[in-house]
Amino acid sequence: MPHLLHIDSSIQGERSVSRRLTARAAAAWRRAHPGGTITYRDLGAEPLPHLDAAGGLARMTPPDRHTAEQRASWELSARLVDEVKRADTVLLGLPLYNFGAPSSVKAWVDHLITPGAAYDPASGTGLLGDRQFIVLASRGGGYGADTPRAGWDHAEPWLPHGLSMTGLRPQFITAELTLAPVNPAMAALVPLAEQSLAAAEHAIDQLWLPAASAAA
Repeated sequence: MPHLLHIDSSIQGERSVSRRLTARAAAAWRRAHPGGTITYRDLGAEPLPHLDAAGGLARMTPPDRHTAEQRASWELSARLVDEVKRADTVLLGLPLYNFGAPSSVKAWVDHLITPGAAYDPASGTGLLGDRQFIVLASRGGGYGADTPRAGWDHAEPWLPHGLSMTGLRPQFITAELTLAPVNPAMAALVPLAEQSLAAAEHAIDQLWLPAASAAA
């Protein structure tokens, strides 16, 4: 039975564009997989603990030598890896905060980098690569090659590198200039923001169409 892992990370609630995009994608996935099941994780509402001095060294310590804190951290990582392994498709909402990924997403990635579960430490082979990984990104400004802040988006370029050991390969669909409708200084950019959002929504709607329909 097809299974979807749907992850949000925005702290903006109903105002969030990335949540709007992941909700649209999840609905499209349901239509394409009417018998499928879904696991939902909200990193914005329930952030994961960051790796710290008490438990974070669990990944470099033999399990039979784990402290109680290391055992708890290791078990949480194992559950998060298992969530990914059970999914045929992973959806991740990725807003841009202060030019980088939300710290909650960084914590999720850190937990996934688990030897023996997410990658083979002997060969370096990733163990999570046989699934679809769709990242729905949102950016308040514009960061294209011809913009003043070209290269300032450090979330989208980082994620493939951060997860490279696991074998997960993200496919990005991005809406930008999302602050234009609410920031008077960006009012002139509203048409471009609307175009970007419409293009992202169209790309989402094409994700799981039958091949014949997608080619039409």
